[in-house]
Order: sequence, then C-alpha cells, then structure tokens
Amino acid sequence: MKELDPLLHSQLRLAVMSILLSLEEADFVYLKEKTESTAGNLSVQLEKLSSAGYISKTTDGSGSKPRTICKMTDKGREAMREYVETLKTYFNGL
Repeated sequence: MKELDPLLHSQLRLAVMSILLSLEEADFVYLKEKTESTAGNLSVQLEKLSSAGYISKTTDGSGSKPRTICKMTDKGREAMREYVETLKTYFNGL
C-alpha cells in the first residue's frame, strides 16, 4: 500500500491545504481563524508547505500591517490529489 505524504498528513497542514483547494488565495488571518491555530504554529506550518513548493506566500506591506497571502501551487494541487487517491485505497475494503 502506498504511504500517505507525511507533509500533508499533519492536521494543520492538511487543513490549510484543504482550505486553499477551494479558494484562489487566503490571507494569514483567514487561515488562522479557520484553523483555530496560533499565529506561531501556523507560521511554522506555512513555511514547511512553502519550502516543499506546495504553496506560495507573498507579503503585501503597503498598509499599516503586512498582509501575507497564500496560494496553492500546481505541485500542491497534485500532492493533494495523490494524497486523496492514496487515502481512498485505505478504504477499499469497506
């Protein structure tokens, strides 16, 4: 049986990727609220996803507070597709 992608198997990273699947982009505050995570933990997990090439992060510093925007990359979409397909094989016998 194929192994699930350990990068996506983390609860918070999987939640972020699931949110980004249905949105073109999401800012840090939105992701923090939706995942109910702390700013520090979310920052660390977004960095891991970004380093893997699964998301892109841009910061708009034009206002009084910088705004970090996250988007899923093509590589991230493919990783999520493979994750879901692999997960389905675990339920094959049900």
